[in-house]
Amino acid sequence: MKAFLILEDGTVFEGIHIGAEKEIISEIVFNTSMAGYLEVLTDPSYAGQAVCMTYPLIGNYGVCREDCESRRPWPDGFIVRELSRMPSNFRSDCTIQEYLEIHGVPGIAGIDTRALTKILREKGTMNGMITTNADYCLEKILPRLAEYTTGKVVEKVTCEAKYEIRGVKDLADNGPLSGSAVFNKEDFLSGKKEKKPSLVKELSGAGKRVALLDLGAKDNIARSLAMRGCDVTVYPALTSAEEIIADRPDGIMLSNGPGDPKECESIIAEIRKLYETDIPIFAICLGHQLMALATGADTFKMKYGHRGGNHPVKDLSTGRVYISSQNHGYVVDMDKLDSKVAVPAFINVNDGTNEGLSYTGKNIFTVQFHPEACPGPQDSGYLFDRFFTMMNGGM
Repeated sequence: MKAFLILEDGTVFEGIHIGAEKEIISEIVFNTSMAGYLEVLTDPSYAGQAVCMTYPLIGNYGVCREDCESRRPWPDGFIVRELSRMPSNFRSDCTIQEYLEIHGVPGIAGIDTRALTKILREKGTMNGMITTNADYCLEKILPRLAEYTTGKVVEKVTCEAKYEIRGVKDLADNGPLSGSAVFNKEDFLSGKKEKKPSLVKELSGAGKRVALLDLGAKDNIARSLAMRGCDVTVYPALTSAEEIIADRPDGIMLSNGPGDPKECESIIAEIRKLYETDIPIFAICLGHQLMALATGADTFKMKYGHRGGNHPVKDLSTGRVYISSQNHGYVVDMDKLDSKVAVPAFINVNDGTNEGLSYTGKNIFTVQFHPEACPGPQDSGYLFDRFFTMMNGGM
């Protein structure tokens, strides 16, 4: 079946329909990762967006439940050059085509993704439509594309209720936090997820207690904390600061998430209250942006964002450069940063944008990139150890 990708500037790509049979309007973004397409699909930060993968062959190792970062795929649409319909991987549980169909995600294959990426780089991120309607009318579609916004998407991706993950020494053999003890393909494809992950060993330990505010958190954030012995309590995004503080955590983690950070007014107000405490705080991606907004800084939308697994970031305290995984379209404005509140801790080597902040006189540090995503593969994992040190009274 033919499919069409129609961009806000009137550009039309014709390709082959993949995934679910439905029409969508979304923000079109590109990701430059050469591997990890399943992690991209299951990253809640892509809610409200359709993702173009720049690597030409996608799906060749299928869908592996151990690699999922959440219970379901979140992008509105999926755009690829070539979709592999016969994965070659003993770990594969289903094909990408089947996975997209079950979860209602439409897509398009067979288009020149390099040409699409060049358009987005030159003109900036824009809205688009994926449709199988060959009788489309540009005059009617383009106004609809211009009106589309992602809106408040954090509420759509956060957990429904608070749950706990007990700290363990090693989660390597325990599978995904969003999986089930006995694998059931039907449950996996439907996105069924227990409120309390069943694959985490129930060990009491003497670990620190971390409150993880789920703004669209990937599973590996909680896993990275649990592997270091922390007992993690995951809270829905709209949880009040008073409830979190009342549970007496040793540290607070603000997760990644989707959308424009300025749309999260009520969450920003609660984070401002958390800032006023003496509890150590570590924030990633959207959490990093929200903490900046909560303390008087500003953010702005980038031309086409950072999305990929090979972005170099420089630690300003040591001068060392790390390879990072990133997924964001907004950034903290360093020109409007009050040095009495926070100072830059990391910058992007490619374009000089802010990649992290250290808060003056506070046990708070934040990063724009994803230390839990295993780029390098463990280049920036030390940041979790730094957070653990802060909770133990160090800096």
